[in-house]
Amino acid sequence: MAEKAASGEWSVTEPRTLTFDGRRVEELSVRVVDGLVNVVGTDDPVARVEISEIEGPPLRVRLRGGRLTVAYDDLPWQSFLTWLDRKARSRSAVVSVSVPAGARLTVGVVGASAVVSGIAGRTDVRGVSGDTTLVGLGGAVRADTVSGDVEAQGLGGELRFASVSGSLTVVDSQGHDVRGESVSGDMLLDLAPAALPPDIRLSSVSGELALRLPETFSARVTAGSAAGPVSSAFPGLRVTGGWGSKQLSGELGTGAGSVRCTTVSGAVALLRRPPCPLYTPDAAAEGARGRPVFVVHISRSFFLFQGGGPRENPHAPRRGAREMYKRDPAHRGGPGPRLLLA
Repeated sequence: MAEKAASGEWSVTEPRTLTFDGRRVEELSVRVVDGLVNVVGTDDPVARVEISEIEGPPLRVRLRGGRLTVAYDDLPWQSFLTWLDRKARSRSAVVSVSVPAGARLTVGVVGASAVVSGIAGRTDVRGVSGDTTLVGLGGAVRADTVSGDVEAQGLGGELRFASVSGSLTVVDSQGHDVRGESVSGDMLLDLAPAALPPDIRLSSVSGELALRLPETFSARVTAGSAAGPVSSAFPGLRVTGGWGSKQLSGELGTGAGSVRCTTVSGAVALLRRPPCPLYTPDAAAEGARGRPVFVVHISRSFFLFQGGGPRENPHAPRRGAREMYKRDPAHRGGPGPRLLLA
């Protein structure tokens, strides 16, 4: 049963649910080691925190000046990606939080998975080795990882991604401004038609880069690899270069936007996107209201990196690979969305 929060700070050592009735929450910060973090934005002004499993030291829950924090005291945000603790494996938590959709969000995970959906405010995610899934986010997103992968679907704002060996997979993004950097992680972007001219910048040392672009896409394109294959499904783009270094350049549509992709030894490919919609913002809204939502997921197997570089896999499933739904907050597992692998 949910407990109405009366004070401003709690030390949680066992499963517990807190409801912040009548107290505004404009910003949420979550930092955990191992386990799972679920965050969902809703149209309900009441924020809720459910800690359904916890092992090790207590989690601190604080609400001060509209900022809600769920974190370990010894896990600071400033040096999060370099945090090391020999006792880290002796702690774990499963945390589910629902907040107003307009709230700003920071999530940090070490070895834990994170799922965030329905947030319209800015989202900042940092992960050491945990994977992150982002669904239906309307605001700006920044994701920094060491080795954790990031999967995103239906993003509406700008995206910033940086990783050492983690990969980035973005499906049906309507954000026109994307920056991605990695050392060995692959970056795969599926872009939906956007109202503003695109500004895409991807760079990697050995990671492979693939973009799926709609027919109406307009941009000046510059892409290249010093040692990897380069390919394009668009006749308006030209591949130049001989043995080793290859460049891809040209204009698509009116050339209003800009796309730059560079990698040292990875492959680069520009693929043609099918016209059918894969995701709609209405789906995220339905999920936030607690109704079942079926979200199309394109797995990384949709792109094949072999032989002549990335190309579409005709045998990869395009529907039904994942189902997202939100359960009643009163049920075990709390207000967060659930992603079920088919």
